[in-house]
Amino acid sequence: MRNRLVLGLSALKSWETVLVLILLAVIAVNSRIAPGYFSVGNQVNLFVLSIEKIIVALMMTFIIINAEIDLSVASVMGLAACLMAYLYANGVPMPAALLIALLAGLLAGLWNGFWVAYARLPSLVVTLAGLIGFRGLALVFVEDRSIGNFPDWLNRLGQRPLVGPFPLALLVFLLGAVVAAIILHFSGFGRLVYVIDNSAEVARYSGVQVRRVKMLLFTLSGTIATPAGLLYAARLGAVRGSTAQGFELDIITMVLLGGVSIFGGSGTLWGVLLSILIILNLRNGMGLAGFSAHVQTGVIGFLLILSVLIPNLAAAIRERLHRRHLARGERLAAAPETAS
Repeated sequence: MRNRLVLGLSALKSWETVLVLILLAVIAVNSRIAPGYFSVGNQVNLFVLSIEKIIVALMMTFIIINAEIDLSVASVMGLAACLMAYLYANGVPMPAALLIALLAGLLAGLWNGFWVAYARLPSLVVTLAGLIGFRGLALVFVEDRSIGNFPDWLNRLGQRPLVGPFPLALLVFLLGAVVAAIILHFSGFGRLVYVIDNSAEVARYSGVQVRRVKMLLFTLSGTIATPAGLLYAARLGAVRGSTAQGFELDIITMVLLGGVSIFGGSGTLWGVLLSILIILNLRNGMGLAGFSAHVQTGVIGFLLILSVLIPNLAAAIRERLHRRHLARGERLAAAPETAS
């Protein structure tokens, strides 16, 4: 019985295997309860309705592996969208408005990065302040209005397929996933992201430019959240002060469910991609089956708890079994000495 338990816990080391099994189960259930689930249109729609979140989740993977957190990403998305809409509504040409919004996202990332990397403040505190501050700034631009009437070419980019059945945002995600996988798992910078985690002081004494790495990560986080927010505005065709509000919950859940430790230093992009598929399929299946948005959010929140609890619980049990094994070995080694 103990051997079976050890084997089962060993399998949890490959969290991706567990995620594959969960994904297959979700797909099987969806195919039974959701009519038209396997249609091409629904499969594309499955991604499109959350595409901006999964784009940001790619960068959030780097942040959390580095033992940091960025709670401000959704507010940066909203700020970029509101700033773009405000400028356009006040006579600024849309191309210029988009560029200014992109610059604002870059500055937001630099702001977070400075306080985390150089002032050495906890990223939880810095980005929580950013969550509130950037959202407040977005509300300053649009107040309680809804701003729309964007140019047709922008609406088409956000709402219509660009290549085959794929819209621009989905193509951006697919390209971003390939680039992110190469950087994280096959480059020197990716190794630095893993090495620094909670051993920042050790890495610093080893010659690693810890502050530069963290600064770059948070700058990229703001920079990538910005086009995601602009794509979201283009898809909706209008902007409000609450645009993208609450998106950080889904984004962080995708990363943690993918096996990335909240304490940093472990996890893979492959696991995050699998968790993205699980969450998208869950939301899609529940939506087709008629579940309300509140129920869907509750399920995602429950997954967030499980994504932290299960791996940590499994690690604790493995450690306890390992200690028992060592203690048993010591007793067996001491037994002959006692007999002699």
